[in-house]
Amino acid sequence: MTGTRRDTPSRRDPALSGLEVWLTGTRAELRAATTALAGAGCVIWQGTPRPLTGADAGRFRLYLRLSVTADRATTGRIAPAADNRAALIDLNTARATRRPA
Repeated sequence: MTGTRRDTPSRRDPALSGLEVWLTGTRAELRAATTALAGAGCVIWQGTPRPLTGADAGRFRLYLRLSVTADRATTGRIAPAADNRAALIDLNTARATRRPA
């Protein structure tokens, strides 16, 4: 084939729908997050957990596609960032002191 190829969607491509989420954590964390996200809608595709390596050994990456109604009423209030008692952590320190699962 000669010339340049246009990188645009094709009418033959299936339409994608839903919310896409990549999760990273232990198997237990992935199960808990998947359950929580499923409560907001319906899991329409769940990939296979893929093990991470190196400093993240023991953790996994998981892809989810969810069908979520955008106008769904929330059951709880999301606290503003200043009120949610969240803290930044030093990932290098956390990884160095983490115990294997």
